[in-house]
Amino acid sequence: MYNTLVRQEHAHEDGVWGLAWSKHSHTGVETLVSGSVDSKVKAWSWDTNSDSLVAKWTADGHQLGVVSVAIDPSGEVAASSGLDGCIKLWELETGKLLKSIDGGPVDVWTLAFSADSCQLATGSHDGKINLFNVKEGKKQSALDTRGKFIMSIAYSRNGKLIASGAIDGIINFFDVKTERLLHTLEGHAMPVRSLCFSYDSRLLVTASDDRDMKIYDVEHAILAGTLSGHSSWVLSVAFSPDDKHFVTGSSDKTVKVWDSSTRQCCHTFKEHGDQVWSVCYNVNGTKIASVSDDKALYVYGCPHE
Repeated sequence: MYNTLVRQEHAHEDGVWGLAWSKHSHTGVETLVSGSVDSKVKAWSWDTNSDSLVAKWTADGHQLGVVSVAIDPSGEVAASSGLDGCIKLWELETGKLLKSIDGGPVDVWTLAFSADSCQLATGSHDGKINLFNVKEGKKQSALDTRGKFIMSIAYSRNGKLIASGAIDGIINFFDVKTERLLHTLEGHAMPVRSLCFSYDSRLLVTASDDRDMKIYDVEHAILAGTLSGHSSWVLSVAFSPDDKHFVTGSSDKTVKVWDSSTRQCCHTFKEHGDQVWSVCYNVNGTKIASVSDDKALYVYGCPHE
């Protein structure tokens, strides 16, 4: 049974746009990080004894609203990007600011860590994916999509590919090692707000303002299916760790869980009072979290085999 475990009604003072969930590779501690238009980044620990969230730390490093957050695969470093064009790297355990990076003259809209935690990719208004060395906090290179404003970025779990989604609906695949553009796909007619690879790196799911989700066969770079069900923009998508389901958040205020094999919606959460900007699974797929313009952070329990 799907159920709501936590209702953090006033997680922030303004709309919450960014969300990430990780488990430390050594300590096993699960941490959620949220970023808000109130310019704050917050970390929350998951209390396994009471199935609840415990506020861990709050950071005020950004001058303007936080639009994206990410946690590196090791569970040690969190990154945030804001409308101020800055990228901040935080020590996940303490909230200590590790580095502040100038993302460029325009705001950095989206963030993603590489599979080895060594690289951070960001999207920009000029259609470039900027790659930063995490340890040094310096820009290494830029991948040119030859397109428009990049709204979403994801690394494949096997570390081989980067995918990006643009404001004009275009999706691009790059080879991580050679930094070469491999494929350009024209699947959506409107902005691609979010995209993610399956954990086995075989599929890519995209979410768009056209209200649809599309599933792509990564190896052959072809469309494998289109899913509909939301009544407004689809703003976020995330795969479950076992690849059997994925979850979406939408401007229609709902969070939907989809069966990857049947391509059908198997549950809808209607907790939020405003558009849902970000959704994610925890590391073992037993829980889903979502954040919204209603300032709330919700955690849901989901069936797990």
